[in-house]
Amino acid sequence: MERIVILTGAGISAESGLATFRGPDGLWEGHRVEDVATPQAFARDPELVQRFYDARRARLAEVEPNAAHRALARLDAEWPGALLIVTQNVDDLHERAGARRVLHMHGELNSAWCRACDARHPWEAELLPEPPCPSCGEAGTLRPDIVWFGEMPYAMDRIDDALRACDLFVSIGTSGAVYPAAGFVQTARYVGARTLEMNLEPSLGSVWFDEVRTGPASALVPAWVEEMLRR
Repeated sequence: MERIVILTGAGISAESGLATFRGPDGLWEGHRVEDVATPQAFARDPELVQRFYDARRARLAEVEPNAAHRALARLDAEWPGALLIVTQNVDDLHERAGARRVLHMHGELNSAWCRACDARHPWEAELLPEPPCPSCGEAGTLRPDIVWFGEMPYAMDRIDDALRACDLFVSIGTSGAVYPAAGFVQTARYVGARTLEMNLEPSLGSVWFDEVRTGPASALVPAWVEEMLRR
């Protein structure tokens, strides 16, 4: 039975109404990325950063998983072999669709991280005004549990192990421009895995894929999952 690693990016959630990380004007929801997605930005203006992610968290509660999320959840439930969905997205749409074998390499919007005691807590409320940490009671120590530019993505050892053991690597809705995720396909090819990209248009890394399918994820992913489960 094939061992599958699936990488998902902003393109899969865009069809649910969530903004991709950088718009055509280079901004993310009207903000420079450098002002809301770096440790330096948080140190400089924590209130701005907290307000930004509070708004993103509120927006997430207004959207629903789309057909691509639901199809991957079906594959997760029915595929008897090894499978890991590695997502660059900080939303919870994979989980709300029913997927369980999911790893958030860039953190989760509905999680708060205490810089004082290192605890992480499910968090759907606002982080302003500054609430106390449920674990240590310190106020002003919680931040979004998001991997910002300049920080190390989560669980890289586990991801690398899965890539080196996989038979099939699939990339869905990613730009192929942000490392280390952009290099996953090369790792998979190195160990002899087949590689498939599904995207609105070929990514910057599409040359590394054995097969590239273009179109909306909500159409491509359900069709591919149907193919896989008919084998």
